[in-house]
Amino acid sequence: MMEWLGFSCLLLGVLLWPSSTQNVVPGTALNCCEGDILLLLDSSGSVSSYEFSRLLHFLSELLLPFSLGRGQVRAGLLQVGTEPHLEFGLDAHSTQPGLQGALHRTRQLQGDTNTEAALRQAQGLLARAGAEDELELPKVLVWLTDGVQPGMVDGPMAELRRAGVSLLAVSTGHGNYQVLQRVVTPPIESHLYFVDIDDISIITEDLREAIIELIRVERLRVVQVSSHSAVLQWRPVLGSNTDFYSFLHYSSVLPGGGEGQPNGGASSGGQYHRRTLPGDASWVELRGLQPDTIYTASLTPNSQSNHDYLNTLSVTFTTQPEVLSPAVVTVADSGPDRVRVSWGPLQTEHVQRYQIEYGALPSGQVHTVRLHGHQNSTLLTGLEPDTQYLVTVSALYSTGKEKAMSVKACTREVLPALADLQLTPVGRDVVQVRWWGHDEGLRGYWLNWERGETQSPSRPAFSCLYLPPGSLSTLLTHLAPSSRVCVSPVYRMARGLGLCCTARTQTDEVAVSLLLHTPSLSPTTRK
Repeated sequence: MMEWLGFSCLLLGVLLWPSSTQNVVPGTALNCCEGDILLLLDSSGSVSSYEFSRLLHFLSELLLPFSLGRGQVRAGLLQVGTEPHLEFGLDAHSTQPGLQGALHRTRQLQGDTNTEAALRQAQGLLARAGAEDELELPKVLVWLTDGVQPGMVDGPMAELRRAGVSLLAVSTGHGNYQVLQRVVTPPIESHLYFVDIDDISIITEDLREAIIELIRVERLRVVQVSSHSAVLQWRPVLGSNTDFYSFLHYSSVLPGGGEGQPNGGASSGGQYHRRTLPGDASWVELRGLQPDTIYTASLTPNSQSNHDYLNTLSVTFTTQPEVLSPAVVTVADSGPDRVRVSWGPLQTEHVQRYQIEYGALPSGQVHTVRLHGHQNSTLLTGLEPDTQYLVTVSALYSTGKEKAMSVKACTREVLPALADLQLTPVGRDVVQVRWWGHDEGLRGYWLNWERGETQSPSRPAFSCLYLPPGSLSTLLTHLAPSSRVCVSPVYRMARGLGLCCTARTQTDEVAVSLLLHTPSLSPTTRK
C-alpha cells in the first residue's frame, strides 16, 4: 500500500510539473523586458504540501517566457518561514533550464509565517541590486500567500513602495482583503488576485501581462541622431546564419507638416524605406534623413531556427534641426604674413565647395580661395604685417543654397631683431654691456645673465633686468665665470629676436657668440 502511494505521489508530481519542451512560449514576453522580479513565496506550515507544489508549478509557468540574465529579466525566490530563506538570488540563473531546475528542487520550509522578516530581507536584496545596476531598472515583488496571519506587513511594504518597487500579491486563501489592498501598488485590479489553489493557472497570463507592463523596455534604441542621419541599436536575438531582420523606417511628419505613408508604396517625398539586415546585425545607420522631422522605425526578427514568436520592435525619434556650415569660423596660427582659418561643421555629403574671400580693412583688395567641400581649414599667406583683415567663408550646397560667415583676423607686427651686442670686461666679475636696436615701436630691453653668487654650485642663479627704450648700455656685476648675457628688444606684442654673448674674466679674452634669442628665453633653456 505504501509503495503504491509513493508511486501515486511521484506520478502526480510528474503530471503537475511543466515540460519546457512542450510549452508554447507566449510571444509578448520574449525580448520585451528588463528588470528584477523577486518572488516572495509563503513556505510556512499553514500551506499544505499540495498547495506548495501547485504554487511552484504556477511560478514555473509564469516565468517560462522571459529571457533571463543581466540586460534581460533577473528572477529570485525568497521563501517565508520562521526565518526567511533565499532559495536563489537575482543573478543565480541566466537560462530557463537553470531557473526551471531550481524551482523543481525547491523544498518547503514549514514553520511559522514570518512575512515581516522576509520583507526586510527583500528590501536589502533589491537595494543592493539597484546599487549595482548601471541604469535604474524596474523592480517587482510578487507575494504569494495563503492569507493566514500575514503579520505586520504594512510598514515594510510601504518602504518598498517608497523605494520604487512595484508590489503584486496572489492569495490562495481567505486572507484579509483590506491588508492586501493596502500593500499592493495600483492598479489593484491587475496587481491583486484572490484565487483557489486548483484554479490558480487561470491567472497566469493576466499576472504575467501585469509584470510585463512594469518591466517592459524598448529594445530598439536611438544612440545617435543628427539633422540628416541616425544610428539605431538593438540587442541581438538571432543566431542562425539563415536568420534575418526586416527593417522599415518612414517619416511621420515631413517638412511643411505633411505625413509619410507607411502603408504601402513610397510616399511622395520618398520617405518610406525597407531593407533586410543579417541575423548577426546589432545596429543600423540611417542616412539621407530630413532635418527636424519625426521618424518611426521598426525591426522584425525572422528566425528559421527558433520557431517562437519574436515580437517587432519599434522606436520613434526626431532628427535635429539643420545646422548649415559654416556655423563657426576661427582664426589661429597668426604670423606677420599669414593666418589659418578653420570652419565647421564639416558636411561633406551636402557641401560642394567652400569659397574664402579676404581683404585688408578698411578697403584692401579682395582675394579669393576655392576649396573642395571636404576641407574645413586653409592657410592664408602673403598678408601684410600688423594688419586687420575681413575673412568670409561661404559654403555652396548641392541644393544651390549658400551660407556665409565672416570674421576679423589680425596679422602680427614684424618685430625687428637686436642689431648688435658687445661685452667689455671692466673688473674680475664686472662687464660693461652695450647694444644697438631699432627705435620703431620699441618699448624697452630685457636682459638675462648668470650671477656668480649662488648657494648651490649645481644650481646657478640667474638675474633679469628691464630697461627703458632709451638705454643702450649697463654695467653688470657679480657675474659667474663664462656667464651668458642675453639682451632682447621688447615691442608692443612680444619680444623681438635677441643676441647672447659669453663673458670672460678681465684677464681672458671676451668671446662673443651671436645667437638668436627666442622670446621665451629663460634660465632653464640656456645651455
